Amino acid sequence: MAFNGTEGKKISLKDGGKWTSNYRKSKSEGDPNGHTFGKDILNNILNQEGCVGIRMYYGIDDDGEKILILAGVKANEDDITDLIVDKSVSCPSRCGTKNGLNS
Repeated sequence: MAFNGTEGKKISLKDGGKWTSNYRKSKSEGDPNGHTFGKDILNNILNQEGCVGIRMYYGIDDDGEKILILAGVKANEDDITDLIVDKSVSCPSRCGTKNGLNS
């Protein structure tokens, strides 16, 4: 089955809050709640030739921190490995105002 760029769907704040709360209750002390990537790097990924979306991989860096690694993805479901991204801003420590997703 091929990707077509419409993968994913909008969810309610109620569902998002419930599901992120489930995660926060199950995570280990010090694990991140989330990651922020700026629009410039996301657009750089999406603007690659043949890119129809972004795949996010879980990883653990050399310091033992849980991270997300992003790569563009083609319609045939292959990763585009010319631009691979990390160096997100982690929450905590930068989570913004409390809302249903982060508290």
